[in-house]
Order: sequence, then structure tokens, then C-alpha cells
Amino acid sequence: MLPDNAVTKEYAGGKMLAAKDDGVGLITFNQPEKRNAMSMEMWTGLGEILDEFAEDSSVSVVIVTGAGHKAFVSGADISQFEKNRNSADAQKEYDRATGIGRAKFLAFKKPTIARIRGFCMGGGLAIAMGADLRIASSDSQFGIPAARLSIAYAPDAVKRLIDLVGPAHARMILYTAKRIDAQEAERIGLINKMTNEEALNDVVLDIARTIADNAPLSVYASKLTINEMLKDESQRDMTAIQQQMEICFNSADYKEGRTAFMEKRQPKFTGR
Repeated sequence: MLPDNAVTKEYAGGKMLAAKDDGVGLITFNQPEKRNAMSMEMWTGLGEILDEFAEDSSVSVVIVTGAGHKAFVSGADISQFEKNRNSADAQKEYDRATGIGRAKFLAFKKPTIARIRGFCMGGGLAIAMGADLRIASSDSQFGIPAARLSIAYAPDAVKRLIDLVGPAHARMILYTAKRIDAQEAERIGLINKMTNEEALNDVVLDIARTIADNAPLSVYASKLTINEMLKDESQRDMTAIQQQMEICFNSADYKEGRTAFMEKRQPKFTGR
């Protein structure tokens, strides 16, 4: 997806890949033989990549995607269920071990885009919903099969589902466990945009590079404010929002933005 000269690093024994180019970081779930099902090791690898991208000032926006054409992430790696998720106690340990990577993804300060092609199911859909934006090819399929496995979908993921599609569509998706296509996913707001398979890379990269060209402090302020306003009023950190607003107005980038506007040129932001 990125230029061929972009260096790729392997994590989780090669099942997680990371690359970066021109302000854009790329994370690839790389287990195509299992439709990129997420193993415990892959969650650890995801956390390690996010730590590196968080500290890398050259990365302004991150794309997450699945290897191959059959799946974004088809869900959790069911082959590990018998060993790691065979009881309520085992499930608690699984949640603890995988929760570190999940928490890092949800708390990641830079904007994230899910590039989706193929199956985006269960835990894979939870990952996609945790991204800031979701762009999918027209051959993608979405669903939450929890009701067919007699398991409960995580409350935080249910909350994100409701925030995106509303309670009526959330009930339909969860109660029936049926798959929906990309056209329906776009109609109900589960994804931001559907495009054909051939244009998917170009569409996602265009959005990513547009974001990367904008002022990082302003983009982060928007992400922070949106996330806080989605919380119950009593839980919102209005102090953090106010502090970030002040950082923006006191920044060199704010001066650069004003100057570039007056000089009718493209601004060059540094994140300071």
C-alpha cells in the first residue's frame, strides 16, 4: 500500500507488520491463512508498534489493514479459545493479556484509519470501530457472531457500536448475528465511506495524507474533544480540552497557519 521503498518491520513473529512513509504509518495484521484472526501474540505486537509510532514525530496518521484481499480481521483466533478462553476465569486472563494492546489502540493520540477489505467480523469489527475513520471496499462484509458462539460482546465495543449506528441498528446486528455488506454498513454509519476494490488504496492514502498535511496539534485537539464529548457529561475531562485549545493558540503552528493564509501558500506545520 505504501511505496516499495518503505521499510517494513516485523512483530509477533511476522504476524504484525509496520511501515511508514511521508507522515503515514501503516500497521498490517498479517495472518492471511486465518483471515488475519487476532492471536494473543498479535495484540502484543500491535501494542509495540503503537508505542513506536506514538514516539515517532514523523508519523502523523496511522492506517490499520489486513494482509491479502479476504479479510481485514475476521475476529479472534478461535484456535486459541480451547486453551485461553475455555472458562470465565480463563476469559479474564485473556482479556488482561490482550487488553494492553487494545487500550493502547483506543488511547492512541494520533488519528487512525481502518482500511477494510473482505471480512471484518467480531473482534475485527471492534478494532475497526476503535479507529477514527473506516474506509471499506464494496466487497467487504461486517458482523458480530457473538450470538452464534454464546459469548457476550465487550461492553466498550457495544458502546462504540451504538455511538456509530444507534441502538436500533446495534440490536439488529447483535441479536441476529447476521452479516451486512459494505453498502448497508455505509448507509447505517458503521463505515465512513465505501469504494470499489481498485480505488481503495488511493482513497485511503488520499485521506491519510490530507490529515498528515494538517496541523497535528489541531487534529489531536479535535480527536480529544470528540472522544470526551462522547462520554457521559460527568466523565468529560473539560480541563484537558481547554488545555489543548490553549496549546493550539499558543503554538508556532498557529502563527504559521495565519502567515501561510495571508501569503496564499500551503502551511508547513511542525507540531509545535
